[in-house]
Amino acid sequence: MKPYFRALTIAGSDSGGGAGIQADLKTFSALGCFGMSAITALTAQNTRVVTGIFPAPPEFIGRQIDAVMDDIGVDAVKIGMLHSPEVIEVVAQKLADWHCPNIVVDPVMISKSGDKLLRDDAVQALKERLLPLATIITPNLPEASVLLGRPVETIEEMPGAARDLAAFGSASVLVKGGHLTGGSSCDLLYQKTPDTLTELFGDRINTPNSHGTGCTLSSAIAANLAKGISLAVAVKNAKAYIIGALSAGAAYQTGKGHGPVHHFYDLWP
Repeated sequence: MKPYFRALTIAGSDSGGGAGIQADLKTFSALGCFGMSAITALTAQNTRVVTGIFPAPPEFIGRQIDAVMDDIGVDAVKIGMLHSPEVIEVVAQKLADWHCPNIVVDPVMISKSGDKLLRDDAVQALKERLLPLATIITPNLPEASVLLGRPVETIEEMPGAARDLAAFGSASVLVKGGHLTGGSSCDLLYQKTPDTLTELFGDRINTPNSHGTGCTLSSAIAANLAKGISLAVAVKNAKAYIIGALSAGAAYQTGKGHGPVHHFYDLWP
């Protein structure tokens, strides 16, 4: 009997299907992993707006993680929307209790439509309890700014930001440069061991369909790590995947706002 590569997403649900656990599970499937989920919150949202958030009780989030780990196990974990300190505490404790490998933390704070997804009092808990457990964290520039308490807005500021973010305890940091201006997008990968900075450039895709881009990239990294691919290659492969998904998704119209990327562009046009 053959085993699957197993990837668990701990994140919020997106009723519109473009981000959150829906994007994560699509990405896991597209990249050859068996996907599982622990839902931290239900959101009522579409391509234009988030109209409501219904948090799951922290104790029940822990039960979901226990159920997966006790029976199936994981090769990688992707963490997305954790809205409160209580949820962060439970998730961090479960990750430690089960000795989960290959933890990818996407510090989701604001939706594509601009709606706030993380309480202010959760930021400190995120830095103290969760980031030290991470194999890699994947903040964009606004998220890096919130975590560091200072503006991170230019490509020149990204190396210092990456090193300072790693000081919270994660083994590596991917600072995403999607908010930079210009014809290309530069992401910066910092690895503590060895002490290296790697610039990852890609053409900027002209498309309104970018909903779930961060979720998809971080879950692609997790899927690659689950398959035993080294971190640097996992990140490079994930960046190539999201560029392909953005390019293919540009041809579609889904909803009236920011549509999703095309997660299965390699399987159907």
